[in-house]
Amino acid sequence: MAEWRMLDGYEMVIGLEVHVELKTKTKIFCSCPTTFGAEPNTQCCPVCMGFPGTLPVLNAEVVHYAVKAGLATGCTISKYSKQDRKNYFYPDLPKAYQISQYDLPLCLAGHLTIETPKGSKDIGITRIHIEEDAGKLVHDPEKGTLIDCNRCGVPLIEIVSEPDIRTPQEAVAYLQKLKAVIAYTGVSDCKMNEGSLRCDVNLSIHKPGEPFGTRTEMKNLNSFQSVQRAIEEEYRRQVEALRKGETIEQETRRFDQTTGKTSSMRRKENANDYRYFPDPDLAPIVLPEATVRAWRDELPVLPDARKAAYMEQYGLTSYAAEQLVSEKAFAEYFEQAAQSTRAPRTLANLMITEVFRLLEGESTAIRIAPAHLAQIATMQEEGVINSGAAKKAVAALWEQDEDPVAYVERNGLRQLNDPEALRNAVRQAIAENPAMVEGYRKGKLPLKKALMGAAMRLTGGMANPVLLQQLVDEELDG
Repeated sequence: MAEWRMLDGYEMVIGLEVHVELKTKTKIFCSCPTTFGAEPNTQCCPVCMGFPGTLPVLNAEVVHYAVKAGLATGCTISKYSKQDRKNYFYPDLPKAYQISQYDLPLCLAGHLTIETPKGSKDIGITRIHIEEDAGKLVHDPEKGTLIDCNRCGVPLIEIVSEPDIRTPQEAVAYLQKLKAVIAYTGVSDCKMNEGSLRCDVNLSIHKPGEPFGTRTEMKNLNSFQSVQRAIEEEYRRQVEALRKGETIEQETRRFDQTTGKTSSMRRKENANDYRYFPDPDLAPIVLPEATVRAWRDELPVLPDARKAAYMEQYGLTSYAAEQLVSEKAFAEYFEQAAQSTRAPRTLANLMITEVFRLLEGESTAIRIAPAHLAQIATMQEEGVINSGAAKKAVAALWEQDEDPVAYVERNGLRQLNDPEALRNAVRQAIAENPAMVEGYRKGKLPLKKALMGAAMRLTGGMANPVLLQQLVDEELDG
């Protein structure tokens, strides 16, 4: 992934608002189910539809889950908080206001640590608060715009970052880390393709040393790729506008996946436009210290702690460890497989390069038994097979899992370590490619690699690559 570069000396300043649907069985203020994909308007009632005379009752599990998310991200938990009405024209929320939290949220002042090309960086978390989700508008070319209220009242936490992010890559790294941490806690499935995790991007530009510029907001981005593309395009648009002497308007914009462009939706509101006031039907949330301690004890080992352990125990690089802990299922698989091999670094490399490539979408289901992948890593580490054969074995066992030793033997994938046989292959490759040899001796050094490839092909890809390289060097360079 290419690193971002400033245009005309303008730095981007990014803050993210991430909405995460909590994995409760019922909604935040009523007993309607939260099952994804149900028929439209089959999971709603007078409370979540906002009928006059109805009263909300807070789902205690929502507070439990939100506090766990706050503890996992290093937040301070408020012992006293309240819920507020956010007044706004919501075409997909029939009561025309949203119950959220304003000045007294549940969680404050946390942070996450991400990896950047320049090293580790902390991204501050301003707050985490609870609120209800809105419904969904369905645009039908024949019937017009329809509303599905199933999602009305589904419990959300909104995680608001500090404006500490300076590149598209940092934004994606923060989102990936946040998704991992929240998923580890079990409070949400974080399925972006189902809308369980959605992101709003606030972006402004300025020249270092000058005040921050006017920010715009891009709503409801639900993939890492969309977030990166939207940031890159909006940054380019703002720089181009300033080049022309135009003014950046504070507004909400839409990112179009097809065109890759952003377009204006509406003027961006400030807090006073929402006319917040405490919801008169809901009591304040009061949390005893003992309750918060008990919920803290429920937290699993989180990604950063696992990452540090992998680096110390297995000698993994920071990058490799970060990849393995990106999903709890990956970390648990690696730990189980690592118990069966003395080659944990080779095992990690196979997971990152081969297994992750074979996964589809957001799936974390690895179709090879941990002990079998461990055996492949051991065979590669001990020189029984080379890296090419290890890749073939992983791909084959992904389709039909079996004993990898039996697979290697049956398919003749054992590494060729016989120096004499390998020397013969090298000499044959040289004899069959005189133009390459002549070009190499005239200074075209990359041709040595081409000659090694020719020799490798003559062995059916089974040669020991280290020994083969040594023999190529000897034959070509004397």
